[in-house]
Amino acid sequence: MSTQLDNVSVVKKSNIYFDGKCVSHNVILADGTKKSVGVIFPSSLRFNTGAPETMEIVGGLCKVRLADATEWNSYAAGQEFKVPGNSHFDIETVETVDYVCHFA
Repeated sequence: MSTQLDNVSVVKKSNIYFDGKCVSHNVILADGTKKSVGVIFPSSLRFNTGAPETMEIVGGLCKVRLADATEWNSYAAGQEFKVPGNSHFDIETVETVDYVCHFA
């Protein structure tokens, strides 16, 4: 996984969710692909998805439970998980997590 995104436009206004527990910025690549780059501070949250997403963990440690799953899976830097569209996932951040959300 790459350590940076090159040739992007950044939307200046931040996205702030869950009373500041998650903060991200939208980026648009030269080919029009959209991504979100952000941080989730230690917390337990539920995210809803519209489009399918791939969550790339850049730093930190978290546990994730996808919709309709009973098991939690752990993810650390260099790992990713996929979330279907029109779904949700629960995330528990054990330590602050840096991520890139890739939209399908």
